[in-house]
Amino acid sequence: MMLAGKGPIWVHWVLILCLGTCAEALTRATGSKPAEFGKRYTGIVDKNTEELYSFSYTSKNGTDALRVFVSSDSINLEFPVLFVVRQQKAILSWQVPMVFRGNFPRMYTYQEVSRTLCPVEPQEESGSQEQFIYIDIASMSPSVVHYELMVMRLLYFQLQTSVPFNFSASPSQPQYFLYTFPEGVDSVIIKVTSPEIYPCSVVSVQDISCPVYDLDYNVEFNGVYQTITKQAAITVQRKEYPGGKFYVVFVIKPEDYTCGGTVPQSTQGSGNHTWNLKRVKHLDVTISPSIHESVYIKATLLCLLYFLVFYVGSLLVAFVHYIRIHRKEKNLKGSPDEGEGSVAPSHPITTSTPEGSSYGAIDESSPGARKLTPPPPIPRPRVYSDSSADEESDFDAIPEMECDKNVIRAKTFLYVSDLSVKDRRVVSKKYRIYFWNIITIAVFYALPVVQLVITYQTVLNVTGNQDICYYNFLCAHPLGVLSAFNNVMSNMGHVLLGFLFLLIVLRRDLLHKHLLEVNDTYAKDYGIPKHFGLFYTMGVALIMEGVLSACYHVCPNYSNFQFDTSFMYMIAGLCMLKLYQTRHPDINASAYAAYASFALVIFLAVMGVIFGKDNIWFWVIFSIVHVVGSLALSTHIYYMGRFRIDFGIFKRIAQVLYTDCMQQCSRPMYMDRMILLIVGNIVNWLFAIFGLVFRPRDFPSYLLGIFICNLLLYLAFYIIMKLRSSERIQMLPLFCIIATAVVWAAALYFFFQTLSSWEQTPAESREKNRSCIILHFYDDHDIWHFLSATAMFFSFLVLLTLDDDLDVVRRDKIPVF
Repeated sequence: MMLAGKGPIWVHWVLILCLGTCAEALTRATGSKPAEFGKRYTGIVDKNTEELYSFSYTSKNGTDALRVFVSSDSINLEFPVLFVVRQQKAILSWQVPMVFRGNFPRMYTYQEVSRTLCPVEPQEESGSQEQFIYIDIASMSPSVVHYELMVMRLLYFQLQTSVPFNFSASPSQPQYFLYTFPEGVDSVIIKVTSPEIYPCSVVSVQDISCPVYDLDYNVEFNGVYQTITKQAAITVQRKEYPGGKFYVVFVIKPEDYTCGGTVPQSTQGSGNHTWNLKRVKHLDVTISPSIHESVYIKATLLCLLYFLVFYVGSLLVAFVHYIRIHRKEKNLKGSPDEGEGSVAPSHPITTSTPEGSSYGAIDESSPGARKLTPPPPIPRPRVYSDSSADEESDFDAIPEMECDKNVIRAKTFLYVSDLSVKDRRVVSKKYRIYFWNIITIAVFYALPVVQLVITYQTVLNVTGNQDICYYNFLCAHPLGVLSAFNNVMSNMGHVLLGFLFLLIVLRRDLLHKHLLEVNDTYAKDYGIPKHFGLFYTMGVALIMEGVLSACYHVCPNYSNFQFDTSFMYMIAGLCMLKLYQTRHPDINASAYAAYASFALVIFLAVMGVIFGKDNIWFWVIFSIVHVVGSLALSTHIYYMGRFRIDFGIFKRIAQVLYTDCMQQCSRPMYMDRMILLIVGNIVNWLFAIFGLVFRPRDFPSYLLGIFICNLLLYLAFYIIMKLRSSERIQMLPLFCIIATAVVWAAALYFFFQTLSSWEQTPAESREKNRSCIILHFYDDHDIWHFLSATAMFFSFLVLLTLDDDLDVVRRDKIPVF
């Protein structure tokens, strides 16, 4: 039943201000009677008339909820119809027409509105009790305005565990539902899906309190929330809601800019004001129990156990090596004679070479082979100095050495002895600068990174805005203050394997120093010169890659993407430097020049993300710099550092091309080196053309791909030339090469399983989210972390052990390539 109460308009405003006692007095004065649920009421209001409806019901539990449906034919925004709903502990009001403001002063107006009233929690001691609600309808319109009203009790207000629930919502008709944690469940995941991308929506989780913020302009005021196009997921822990209950709120936005869209198509060309736009979104919500605490323990133990296997394997190899050393101890007495096979203690898998063999040199007895005469011994001036000049310079500052350098490196056939003239201790000190510099860089780089990501995580926890971070929300398991502990934990492999590699390098370094004390002749004349500074640097870089990748995954987003890739660029560059330094110990970039180059690369990566999306001029400039840099570096490598890189380099290149290719077509002096550089330049030009034409959105990965391809190309060339020179690959490096190829292939497969993308909006990124695949804890990207750490570890071992077979070969018989 309904009674329409009429009275002076000032009574209405006294009603709103007084609320409780005054409202009851006014109700009695107007003689209002209870109205019925589910019945539609119509009426009129103006500035002299208002309507008051009262409803009563018996609440047996806190799951009872009411929904109010109202509409009005008013189109006058100056005099809207006001609806005020009063409950026992809450008051809710809105106007019709309801106005939502979009971007670029566009307005969206709706004449139909429905809202769910905040349920009243009954007192435990009173049990069932009668509840009253009052709905007051008024308007200051000078003319009569018609309205409709209906109040219904919701039959499906409480969501059930693991039971899908379908519904629809619109900007003027938001929805929210109640969920109660079952006994024994401490964490649940809310999965929301929709068959359509637009309209853009927001899903929010709010505490059991009134009012519930369920409109576009206030949904962000409370709880945690995400924007959604086709899917979203929020993990909720019981400890965050002491009462064991929460509301799941669904709000439809009036425009789609937040989700990567634009102004709705039906509004284009209709001016800045749109009426009753149809924006209905169909949604499915399922709330399921999340993983138990025991899964965290199992997943962490699995991670540690996986990498513990590498420690055990390394111990077994070291033990076998130790046994072999003691078995060969008698053969290591005295200095090895020229041409006599001997076993170096620093060699993990020992071997022997027949007496008189030219192992490691090009076979001169084969048909068609060029007759190579070993170069005469070169005087080795000893310069022992602690000054930094020796460390910073590429070559010893001795006039005689400077003269010999150009003569030696101009020979057609070079051997390692030709490029290991400098004093061993001076060169080792130079390579140690790489290690100390990367320690300094790591400290100064990591400290602000840690501070920044902690700030991001704190902001996310305080504001509840989960659009800040680009997680795989379908497999983001919180622990403590971290929202995605599994993504952080999976980076532990880089740290553990980096530390293990440092231990392996340290052991080799100590064995080599011991050998020098026992037999210094070996250090002068046999094997590849041992300098471990770059290996130590690579180990630290691997550790820092794990640390910074973990920091990035604390809150991955557009602002901190470079944390995840900075040390990857450095690792690729250091591997190329080490590969080149192996047979060119006296020719290598100084640490300062190398790190300056890495800084320039990181700067380019940042510029590519900022300007590389739609600016063709950036790609033109980058492609030119890429191609010109490749040519300049190729020239420097081809002439073994004797071709100066300055502003006159291009003039000298043109002169060489004119004299050697146009005036007389002579055969290149260093054919193998020329072939490598030609192939390398072709690959780099193809990368430049690809970037210029397609302009990939993920510029950091594109740039990293350039580094990786150049590294693999150089490594393949090195191995091919090693085999061509009658050198052989021992079992340990061969196993590492095969393992590297297999693991990298598997790792790249998981890397390209994109689970999120900060290049898109948060809602679009969540469309790529997928469920966990291992122990319901680790996702595809976590597997990429495991496998990439393993692949880099094996790659480092390849560089460390690849030339172990040359430990028994004289340096004047080891070719340079």
